[in-house]
Amino acid sequence: MDLKEALAINLRRLRYERGLTQEDVAGLTGISARYVGAIERARVSASVTILGKLADALNVDPSILIAR
Repeated sequence: MDLKEALAINLRRLRYERGLTQEDVAGLTGISARYVGAIERARVSASVTILGKLADALNVDPSILIAR
């Protein structure tokens, strides 16, 4: 599993655990819901900046998002 896939799986899991929609995450991060969806489908590689925004929105250390 590459890091893009790990991020997709972890982001989706954490979002579900917190009861958030992709739109909720988009609002918390300032990125589009469409981009959140693309990350969750491992269609795009998120930058370090986006990784940080996602981690802040989900209240986790960024390393949790890319853990295999």
